[in-house]
Amino acid sequence: MVRVRSLLPSLPPAERRVAQRVIDDPEGVANSTITELAQTCGTSETTVIRFCRAIGFHGYPELRLTLATEAGRAQSAAGGRIIGSDISPDDSLEQIVEKVTFADARAVEETASQLDIKMLEQVVDAVVAADRVDVYGVGASAFVAADFQQKLHRIGRICSAWSDAHIMLTSAAVLGGTSVAIGISHTGATVETIDAMAVARSRGATTVAITNFPKSPIAEVADLILTTAARETTFRSGATASRLAQLTVVDCVFVGVAQRTYGPTRKALEATFEAVRGRTVRPDRRRR
Repeated sequence: MVRVRSLLPSLPPAERRVAQRVIDDPEGVANSTITELAQTCGTSETTVIRFCRAIGFHGYPELRLTLATEAGRAQSAAGGRIIGSDISPDDSLEQIVEKVTFADARAVEETASQLDIKMLEQVVDAVVAADRVDVYGVGASAFVAADFQQKLHRIGRICSAWSDAHIMLTSAAVLGGTSVAIGISHTGATVETIDAMAVARSRGATTVAITNFPKSPIAEVADLILTTAARETTFRSGATASRLAQLTVVDCVFVGVAQRTYGPTRKALEATFEAVRGRTVRPDRRRR
């Protein structure tokens, strides 16, 4: 299901209808013949087979078996309750809490399970070797970019986070071959982020994309791609699960860099902790 959702925007129209059917009713597809699925989607059996191959399966039987297995695991993990569905106007606050926390937890778990470790290692290598790291993100992704900048800055890495379109472009224009530019975009289609990444790449910088869709436009200007696996539903504008998935990837990169530079990192963390230690309220000043 993670693979289907991530490839959905890049599929041809007919295959996209099959993919959407799989996303909307995975159990129904698991119980359907290839002929029934093709008729439901208004397409041919050949298209269904092409779709199966596009997401990495040899044929339809393998897809049906995988969907049935995933559905069983999801139901078991939820204790038999159906909480992976969208939020409806009639849901109680208790149901909302269940659905939100389930979606957030699944986003983190699925992001971790599909994260390309070899690609992650290349990103860590690039950041460790970089003289400068610039991070680009707009909207909710800008908060993730700022979080990453704060983490790297605290361990002594030269890093800036930008969300203004003009500043993103001007920062990218002065990067060089020893710099790294990281673009964060859930859809992978944010124009401002893509443009900044393109400029950074033209200047010789190593470009890294963090996105939910590996074949989205941002991939065309990225040397390295790290993917998330978040499924946003009713309140997509709130960028809930996608933000947590992005933060998971950012944390993995940060910890990888910190581990690789363990000695300097420990010293930097101790120095920064000491610098702000006096900014907390002492126990004797707290209200009783």
